[in-house]
Amino acid sequence: MIKTTPVKNQGSGQLCWAYAMLATIESEHLMQGDSVNLSTAFITRMRLQQLARVHYLSQGNSTFSMRGMAPLLIDMLMTVGAEPYDSYEDQVGLNVNVLSRKVARLAEVAAVRHVGIDNMNERLGDMLDRAMGYMPARYVHMLGAEYTPLEFAHSVCGRDEYISLTSFAHHPWHEDVALELPDNPQGYRFRNLPIDELMQSVRKTLEQGHPVCWEGDISEPGFNFEQGIAEVDEGDRNATDIRRLNDLQHFLTTDDHCMELVGLARDFQGRRYFIAKNSWGTDNKYGGFMYLSEDYVRLKTVAVVMPRTE
Repeated sequence: MIKTTPVKNQGSGQLCWAYAMLATIESEHLMQGDSVNLSTAFITRMRLQQLARVHYLSQGNSTFSMRGMAPLLIDMLMTVGAEPYDSYEDQVGLNVNVLSRKVARLAEVAAVRHVGIDNMNERLGDMLDRAMGYMPARYVHMLGAEYTPLEFAHSVCGRDEYISLTSFAHHPWHEDVALELPDNPQGYRFRNLPIDELMQSVRKTLEQGHPVCWEGDISEPGFNFEQGIAEVDEGDRNATDIRRLNDLQHFLTTDDHCMELVGLARDFQGRRYFIAKNSWGTDNKYGGFMYLSEDYVRLKTVAVVMPRTE
């Protein structure tokens, strides 16, 4: 199994995209012998600040949502930077949903009162300090070197180091397409592959010792975090491209969740599974990890992001 940092807990927040993509980047470095553990709290804070600015300038008319897809995390690393986990840890008991509503309200009131961006940012900073803790020092210190958060982020992830893939038949195959999903308002593009090719790419990447960030549907009754298993009924096995498209268009497959894939396994009957690192804490049968059947992944994958290996 691919090396990972400790399982984290996203709590009530809608930040699985950040947890899973950061975990993927961390594992990629661990497999190269480089110890990296990245702060999700820093990304949370920066995202709240981004949304507050847009909400203020739109006079409260923008959509204030912390949801997203994995490419958003890479985009944020490129633009706002990163911090080590030990420098800015998750606050136990923090309800990010409640905090995001408070931030949205602060931006709306500030806009009504025409206080200006700087004034709003000062008030926002005070609110986030109280809720999330004070920001770390200006510089990141790692292995005797000094970085700004942006320099540190660029040292652990380049914009072109990862490739995003999807598989839906309403778009041309082998082209980069923007998925029409509620969590993709930025219009991030994914290389569209037939499902057989996508599954082959995921397996090959894992076999070569690289992690994969997986996004997909977890609303199926066969998805059971407590038991650490995700399976589909026999009639849903070996899904075709047409079946997958039908489920997408009838909203039977939606972009619910994001996890890191870290390995391959087989059960006693020889059925294949993907080992996934979740971000819901360690209180399940496998300490926070799960086994997703190959048929589940085949039917319920929305997108994957993986290191470029060629």
